[in-house]
Amino acid sequence: MSNTPNIAVIYYSSTGTVHQLAETIATGASEAGADVRLLRVAELAPKEVIANVKSWADHAAATEHIPVATPDDIAWADAVIFGTPTRFGNVASQLKQFLDTLGGLWGQGLLADKVYSGFTATSQLHGGQESTLLALYNSIYHFGGFVVPPGFTDPVKFTDGNPYGTSHVTGAQGEIPVDSTARASGAYQGKRIANVARTLKAGRAA
Repeated sequence: MSNTPNIAVIYYSSTGTVHQLAETIATGASEAGADVRLLRVAELAPKEVIANVKSWADHAAATEHIPVATPDDIAWADAVIFGTPTRFGNVASQLKQFLDTLGGLWGQGLLADKVYSGFTATSQLHGGQESTLLALYNSIYHFGGFVVPPGFTDPVKFTDGNPYGTSHVTGAQGEIPVDSTARASGAYQGKRIANVARTLKAGRAA
């Protein structure tokens, strides 16, 4: 049996920041030797609402080619890295709705014993990054999964300062682009999850 870890990077992004972080995390995991699926969750907002916000509409059009996540992707994965913007310090409804579809897998015990991690973005500094990731991880406790945050396990984490997961401050209108610190942190998180998932998979195969 191959010890190559299967990693699903599953995210919601309205205007592109979390999408960019997801791409960086997926690249880090892939460069660490993982088989990676980059997936978005389904949009819940009405099309007419999205059309009235140019950055939202542009991003939706630009990412139509990215597959929409399904429960089968979770079943396939050895590790799942979830990404969400903060919504009042909590997980975006689009990602939460996807999590709520996983009851069938949960009932079969198929969410347990996998590695999970998360990443996020906020408009303001201290705008809910940590609370959003902690709220996300509440679901993982119910899954019986292994929460693996980046922690302060690499020098880049002392620069970005968030041990719970990769995060970025976008500004009120998303005017602050994803910077080199966030990208380095994301690449590291992808690599860390790949390495932990590989070790766990190898141990099971031994």
